[in-house]
Amino acid sequence: MSLNKEVKKITTNTLLKMKQAGEKIAMITAYDFSFAKIFDGAGIDIILVGDSASNVMAGHETTLPITLDQMIYHASSVVRGTKRCLIVVDLPFGSYQGNSKEALNSTIRIMKETGAHAIKLEGGEEILESVKRIISAGVPVMGHLGLTPQSIYKFGTYTVRAKEEEEAEKLKRDALILQEAGCFGIVLEKIPAALAKEVSANLSIPTIGIGAGHDCDGQVLVMHDMLGINTEFKPRFLRAYMNLHEQITQAVNHYIEDVKSKDFPNESEQY
Repeated sequence: MSLNKEVKKITTNTLLKMKQAGEKIAMITAYDFSFAKIFDGAGIDIILVGDSASNVMAGHETTLPITLDQMIYHASSVVRGTKRCLIVVDLPFGSYQGNSKEALNSTIRIMKETGAHAIKLEGGEEILESVKRIISAGVPVMGHLGLTPQSIYKFGTYTVRAKEEEEAEKLKRDALILQEAGCFGIVLEKIPAALAKEVSANLSIPTIGIGAGHDCDGQVLVMHDMLGINTEFKPRFLRAYMNLHEQITQAVNHYIEDVKSKDFPNESEQY
């Protein structure tokens, strides 16, 4: 019997037990009530209300433009659609960097106004003060290392991170620093699989990979990519489980035809 099926409510403690038992953790992004309800009903372990909403919901090129208010709107919608899974919310760019007091204030707003269970923020040692301050206020924190999309202009590219020894060593140090500070888990994005395996083995807290190989303790994908709604994004790590773009297009075309040909609505579809 998997822990996922045993528990009525997934908590940070459940995730720790899953790692210890060798049971993989499944995480997906969601941004609204309807999809969150479907994912929760299907038995997902974690929903991440990602700042990827900036890209897939609002059409921005990067995650930078999304605001704290917008993240709160998306997160509160997701919370209303779920009963069982753990809900983690991204702290958006500008709501925590360089100021631990602002980081805590942003976190408090998310927790009070959405009903979510935890927050996620990008970076290692440079955000340690914020991590400690948030955890000391009783809020669970998930870390995020490797490719950190909020720093895209510093990196200049979405390429694989930590291929060179210096950056790999820093990532390993940062992972231990975040664990020591009290993080309940860490997302590892777009790093070599061998490095992710080493980091996962060295940590007692779970790692969630995206483009980081199969030795992480769990995996996360953006729902629009995984469901084939967004067809432009095709990185090596993505497995599309549906082609909703094609299916929705066909359905809408069919609807248009039925309206134009006066086939819809028919006699049984009116009052």
